[in-house]
Amino acid sequence: MSSNKKPSKNQQEQEGLGDTIAYLTSLLQLDKLVKEVTSAMGIEDCGCDRRREKLNEMFPYKKDEEKKEQ
Repeated sequence: MSSNKKPSKNQQEQEGLGDTIAYLTSLLQLDKLVKEVTSAMGIEDCGCDRRREKLNEMFPYKKDEEKKEQ
């Protein structure tokens, strides 16, 4: 999780599974826990944003055709 992390999207704005997981981890404050643990281990970036994007690509909530219509 980088310091320039965007706030989690609410349920209506979520593009895919990655956004849902990010929303839930933020809601449960697990994202803060991960940030503290990785910082203590000397890891700057846990890869959460990349994982979120990848999951959104793999499991989108809207098909490409629906996105083009909006």
